[in-house]
Amino acid sequence: MTDKSILRELAKETAEIAALPIQEEKRVLWRKLNGLNPQRPMVMIDQVCWNEMNYDGLLTLRCENPELRVYEEFLRRQLFKWKHFPADMVVEPYIKVNRKINNTGYGIKVQDETLATDPLNDVMSHSYKDILQTEEDIEKITVPDISHDSADTSRRLEEARNIFGGILDVRPVGGEEFFLCIWDFISQVKGVENALYAIIDEPEFMHRVAAKLTRSFSGMLDQLEEQGLLPDARLQTTIHCTGAYADELPAPGYNLEKPRCKDLWIAGMAQMFSTVSGAMHEEFELSYAKPIYERFGLVYYGCCEPLDRKLDIVTKIPNLRKVSMSPWTDAERGAEGLGNSFVFSSKPNPSFLAFDSFDEEPIINELKKIKAACARNGSPLEFILKDISTVKSQPQRLSHWAETAMEIAMS
Repeated sequence: MTDKSILRELAKETAEIAALPIQEEKRVLWRKLNGLNPQRPMVMIDQVCWNEMNYDGLLTLRCENPELRVYEEFLRRQLFKWKHFPADMVVEPYIKVNRKINNTGYGIKVQDETLATDPLNDVMSHSYKDILQTEEDIEKITVPDISHDSADTSRRLEEARNIFGGILDVRPVGGEEFFLCIWDFISQVKGVENALYAIIDEPEFMHRVAAKLTRSFSGMLDQLEEQGLLPDARLQTTIHCTGAYADELPAPGYNLEKPRCKDLWIAGMAQMFSTVSGAMHEEFELSYAKPIYERFGLVYYGCCEPLDRKLDIVTKIPNLRKVSMSPWTDAERGAEGLGNSFVFSSKPNPSFLAFDSFDEEPIINELKKIKAACARNGSPLEFILKDISTVKSQPQRLSHWAETAMEIAMS
């Protein structure tokens, strides 16, 4: 089979699934949740250990063209998820084509060494070199220069329409999600331990680092907005592994030719601040991030860091709608702090799927405990299983988790 015929077969299967009435039913449920009027908890699985999923060869890429293999991988993985652990995912009747947007970056580049325990797994161990030690190093930080290669974008769109035409719509995108995570970047150019010591030993230095990186991020947004390169808000269907469908977005006055930040979601996090006090978290992270969040329509904050003891500061984030509640949070304290004003974005513990023998009891107990805590406090709830490093090469564990979570969500 040719590359085109391979992709068209996958597209036909995708289109049939996208046409099912349940897709719109799920969109409505996501809108209700994100509008803080949930019908029930929502369930999704993302960041899967794909290296352990290809037991039947359905994920094996067969296209020869490297650019077309990107579409193939997306379609194969989406179809696999739908068949084996769909939960509340939504399959859309279009294919997204990334615009060719050039970004020069922040002027400093990560220098690291990596160690992979499994060469087929994207999860690796990193050792980072501290390249941010002096005022001269700070001066190297620049505002990214953004430009659009419209000719290459047109080529990509024409190629995609030739392949998928008559089956799936082709939609240009400028990047579906935005992440404000300057401290994740700092951890890579300085190292986590070095950065944590520096905010104690050299606070003014680290303030200048945070301030300059935030200005650089803001300058990047200015250019994307001015050049009309922000993504079409109607195509922003996910935000950091969760459903992003929302009646409030895009904002009134939306112009497809020139989307604005206020038409979109943004996700933010400061994972290395897990052990930092609330006061320091606010001083070194949120005080710089808030002006960025003010620009966006809705905000989803947090990732793996426990935030249940910091909700007094987190809930002051402008336009906040979802807060990540990692496996290391206390569900009752988190739900009490969020109440009915924000979505409790639960991150169930993926390690329950990583033991040599599979036991569903701790999974059931965890999900029921979280649901009960949210019910007592009126908190809108979503279960988002992510960061899945291994299922011991037993993909059926994910299917079982999805079925269990859906049963609990609908009970």
